[in-house]
Amino acid sequence: MSKIEELLSQKILILDGAMGTMLQEYKFSEEDFRGQRFADWPVSLKGNNDLLSITQPEAIATIHRKYFDAGADIVETNTFSGTTIAMADYQMEEFVYELNFESARIAKGVAEQVTAEDPSKPRFVAGAIGPTNKTASMSPDVNDPGYRAISFDELRKAYKQQAKALIEGGVDVLLVETVFDTLNAKAALFAIEELKEELNIDIPIMVSGTITDASGRTLSGQTAEAFLISVSHIPLLSVGFNCALGAKQLTPHLEVLNRYANSGVSAYPNAGLPNAFGEYDQDAQEMASQIKEYLEKGLVNILGGCCGTTPDHIKAIAEIAKDYEPRKLNTERHSELVSESQQSNI
Repeated sequence: MSKIEELLSQKILILDGAMGTMLQEYKFSEEDFRGQRFADWPVSLKGNNDLLSITQPEAIATIHRKYFDAGADIVETNTFSGTTIAMADYQMEEFVYELNFESARIAKGVAEQVTAEDPSKPRFVAGAIGPTNKTASMSPDVNDPGYRAISFDELRKAYKQQAKALIEGGVDVLLVETVFDTLNAKAALFAIEELKEELNIDIPIMVSGTITDASGRTLSGQTAEAFLISVSHIPLLSVGFNCALGAKQLTPHLEVLNRYANSGVSAYPNAGLPNAFGEYDQDAQEMASQIKEYLEKGLVNILGGCCGTTPDHIKAIAEIAKDYEPRKLNTERHSELVSESQQSNI
């Protein structure tokens, strides 16, 4: 059992907040994104946040440090779009391994430094694996519902390259996150299982889906129960939800996971719902007060923040979470869910 798995049942682990929100404060220009190395790149690179691990590594390390100082036990690597599929938008497919490796190396370096300062509180790095900008379950063309812009095997290969770089860069856990299409996530999980066998390693895996609207379903149409069943074929450190919704709106979906999941449960919601300008107005104290409901109901093992959250939000969440016990793990829960699902299909 890894140290992070051991701690999961002892305390509520705190995940970091939004990398993108923090990077916006730097107001990086096109030239900043390019740096000297990519000064003559043929297409615009502004907005390619993953690239900043190469061109602005000090900023990435500083953000990780701020989240650790705020109380985070785990920080995510700056690799949300770190696949050849997503990097095709910038014609940077050839740099995918380097982007992921460097992002992992930076985060791990900060984690080791902070842990050395206080060995009683070990810090960890989660290799962030985003959903890509293509979906394997749905057609992007309303006039051709059978068309797919990506195949399972293409996704598997892209995720395998990313995961390998993250592992070799030193991450402690892999986080398949913001899952809007579970078939994409299954390709990532398949790739990770292949890597574990090839490299003869056993690295913990977190999976986090996203409920996209008030219907309580993912973009590809799954309920929380269906999502859980779809990703429970391999052992997970945790399963949970992030993004799209604020803390209050996420509660009923976490209750479903709490009832059935035999792994840990994670939650890192947005700082409320976006306003008319796409910005997040919920301050740290308001968000923490809403997350308190998770804690009072014993719903979670891992807590953090997504869009709009900052070190202030994470500090407030960590402060309130320290007084609560983590959700109790129950290996019998998932079998109950499968049994109920089978009965409902008879």
